[in-house]
Formats: sequence, C-alpha cells, structure tokens
Amino acid sequence: MLPPEVRARVSVEASASIGSERYVGLDGSVIGITGYGASAPGAEVLVRFGFTAENVQSTALSVLERLR
Repeated sequence: MLPPEVRARVSVEASASIGSERYVGLDGSVIGITGYGASAPGAEVLVRFGFTAENVQSTALSVLERLR
C-alpha cells in the first residue's frame, strides 16, 4: 500500500476497474474497463478502452497537474 502522502496515483487495469478507486484515492485516476461486450481484435479493444501509452501518459500528467 502506498503511504497517504503519495496522492498522484494512476491505476491501469485491463479488466474491470471496480475497486481500483480505493487504491488511487480521491486525487487519482483509473484506466480500466467499465463495461463488457466489446468484440474486435485485441489490439483494437485495448485502444478503444484507452490502454495506450499516450493515454496513460496523458492521464498521469493530468493527475499531476491537478495536484499542483
């Protein structure tokens, strides 16, 4: 578990994101799947749900910016 003073947190879970909020806290962000039933090649589904390096970077920078 991260100490409470570490508030800039991002969870990346290529599965249901339910419960991730308890790890990122009020200031963090979660990248995860919030629904089901997507059907496409795996790479396309990952992009659709935001599992790209660009989105993870953007999300992390957004969290850091909010905490400034």
